[in-house]
Amino acid sequence: MKMKESAEKLMLDKAVDYVVKDPRARLPKLLNKVEMLDRKHLYQRTYDNLHRSFADPEDNWNRFLCDLASQSDPGILKKLLFNIVINSGMAGYPIQIAAKEKHRCNIPWAILMDPTSACNLRCTGCWAAEYGQQNNLSYEVMDRVIREGKELGVYIYIFSGGEPLVKKDLVLQLCENHPDCIFLAFTNGTLVDEKFADDLLRVGNFMLAFSIEGFEAETDMRRGKGTYQKVVAAMSLLKEKRIPFGFSTCYHAQNTQVVGSDEYIDLMVELGCRFGWYFTYMPVGSDAVPELMVSPEQRAYMYDRMQYFRKNKPIFALDFWNDGSYVGGCIAGGRSYLHINAAGDVEPCAFIHYSNVNINDCSLLDALKSPLFMAYREHQPFNDNHLRPCPLLDNPDMLVEMVRRSGAKSTDMVSPEDVEDLANKCRNAAKCWGTTADILWEDYLLQQEKRYSERFRTVIK
Repeated sequence: MKMKESAEKLMLDKAVDYVVKDPRARLPKLLNKVEMLDRKHLYQRTYDNLHRSFADPEDNWNRFLCDLASQSDPGILKKLLFNIVINSGMAGYPIQIAAKEKHRCNIPWAILMDPTSACNLRCTGCWAAEYGQQNNLSYEVMDRVIREGKELGVYIYIFSGGEPLVKKDLVLQLCENHPDCIFLAFTNGTLVDEKFADDLLRVGNFMLAFSIEGFEAETDMRRGKGTYQKVVAAMSLLKEKRIPFGFSTCYHAQNTQVVGSDEYIDLMVELGCRFGWYFTYMPVGSDAVPELMVSPEQRAYMYDRMQYFRKNKPIFALDFWNDGSYVGGCIAGGRSYLHINAAGDVEPCAFIHYSNVNINDCSLLDALKSPLFMAYREHQPFNDNHLRPCPLLDNPDMLVEMVRRSGAKSTDMVSPEDVEDLANKCRNAAKCWGTTADILWEDYLLQQEKRYSERFRTVIK
């Protein structure tokens, strides 16, 4: 480790030890330390927002960060802070920007990989089930992806599947051998036990997002009887050991009102979740159930609820589709992330099972320059309305064009799906949502204009 990095790590280590004793009083001082380290002021807007939050004891972000600091293992907090703020943020981000300019392609902020296609559950409508059970990424390939990713400034790696904890030893070895990175796994939670929880404490740079579909009835409906109780038990184990974790929820036609309710999000907070990631159901694969797709009213309901959660609940919540306004549209295709399935196919998105290249035969950079990824880069954003960001769910004709033009092939390992057949499942939903989304987008733009006007008047005064 370079001398500068050692000094920064020592400073943050001492700062965490200082903060955990009295987060409410000392977090603002830690923010000052972090701001001082950011000599290029890359995240000044974030610092300004946090300063405003810390000035208000009732502010939701203030509550969230105080809870995180006081209820998490200090060793994990130190790794999270250093790897996210220093490695990924201050060191990695400028490297990503330079790489984009040099190579004229998208460079991601995070990489999603499937260690295995195997899973111990068989969930209704799960797109991953279409991959089959026999494929695995080797340790050597995943390690190479991470090493190549770090050269491009990428320090955040996410595991999905299949069930990634089927390969516990492999993913833990990656965490140990890359202590400068942050790792996250989307897991059904049924394979989490005391030993694995202790391993999470030991490595300190590996977090879990538990897949859960609502309360017991909703979760067991898709994931099998008894799954909900196993997830709750795993959450309780990690909470007891002060290991940060979150939840991942797929909202669909039968559970949207439940997972968007106060009762549900309050339960997730009570169980110890620090973040919540919402997905909407996608009819991907031959076994898809299009009837589970949400209506425009349900998707608009979740859009409103996410705004409410952020203002009122001490948890970091985000919606993979409805938060396009925050990130400028679709983040796939390497713009912010990409997906490598268990057979090695490099896909633009976990929900877009088409590819030109396989990571077993090419470098990460070569994959980012492949025809389908370059088509994504050329067309992003896919819609001027960022509440309609997705090239499949919201703009299916765009996906058809990119796949056809790039010559990408279906990566479905069981029943390859023609892109036109997939698009047909989404066209009516895209049209119906478009009408609602355009109304919401106009309102969003008016709110933004009002907010900027108020800030301008404040500066003038």
